[in-house]
Amino acid sequence: MRRWALVAAVGIAGVAALLGATCLTVGCSTLGYYAQSVQGHLDLLARARPIGEIAADPMTPAQLRERLALAARIRDFAVADLGLPDNRSYRRYSDLGRNAAVWNVTAAPELSLKLQTWCFPVVGCVGYRGYYAQADAQAEAAMLRARGLEVHVYGVPAYSTLGKLDWLGGDPLLNTFIQWSEGELARLVFHELAHQVVYAEGDTVFNESFATAVERIGVQRWLAQRAGDDARQQYAALDSRREDFRGLTSRYRERLNAVYASDASDADKRAAKARVMSELRGEYARLKRERWAGFAGYDGWFERANNASFGVLAAYNELVPNFERLFEREDRDFARFYAAVTRLAGLPKDRRHATLRGL
Repeated sequence: MRRWALVAAVGIAGVAALLGATCLTVGCSTLGYYAQSVQGHLDLLARARPIGEIAADPMTPAQLRERLALAARIRDFAVADLGLPDNRSYRRYSDLGRNAAVWNVTAAPELSLKLQTWCFPVVGCVGYRGYYAQADAQAEAAMLRARGLEVHVYGVPAYSTLGKLDWLGGDPLLNTFIQWSEGELARLVFHELAHQVVYAEGDTVFNESFATAVERIGVQRWLAQRAGDDARQQYAALDSRREDFRGLTSRYRERLNAVYASDASDADKRAAKARVMSELRGEYARLKRERWAGFAGYDGWFERANNASFGVLAAYNELVPNFERLFEREDRDFARFYAAVTRLAGLPKDRRHATLRGL
């Protein structure tokens, strides 16, 4: 299923200044959260080495050398063909020794899909908290559940620092995604670089939908112009299942929203919610059997599906068709498209969304 591109690092200097504050002005738990963010990102950077250096190392496995060469070609394509930033990001590689860069924690009420938000310097208010240690994420999740919230914890393979830390080497390639299939690797790199082009503070739906639109447009160009038949066929199979997943979850998200917005009593809403979730899992089982030949890659999501996990999905897909229409309106010219999106990002949030939806 889809990752969530976490914008975890808010600037080393800025966070360091925050850590110098006292618990009288900023809560001690908040200071602890910033501390783990700084330490985690600095560890990630300390492990990073230039791609060329790794390729020249005789101890580098041949498979990793090949994947890094592919990533370098994708990175160059992102600049030359998609107009994405030509900076130091994704020109180094870091092996974290774990299967996720960070673990995200999201939460929503029992009878709502609206995610709880947390506010940070630079990035504004977002619907998640990211932790570099899985145990810390689970501890946060336990506290949120104790408050009666539904919680979703999931590993994130990559995140963007919005280009703010290019002076420290930018965002490196990671072991958490370097072995992905060609199309999926290209998709991730294009998505994360798009966050460096335009970022509207405190508007997760706008930011993620924009980056998702760029990744979809970009990966189709990459596959058509640079990839072989095997890569195209592999991506087509993956993307077909992803579209099925989006369609299924979108329909049930709308049903849940209708339940929560109704005038029914809370007890009746809970009963209706249980029916919707049961029907969701039943339809997923049929989808696996009839279209996916038993493919089980989404099993974990459906087993743990709740309001928080549905809330995450909305952020990635809600405005994507609108951005794709804007791209067409700008004659499929990336420079014009990015300029138009930049102008939208400068509008107040409500007007920004209304303008996009009016396309």
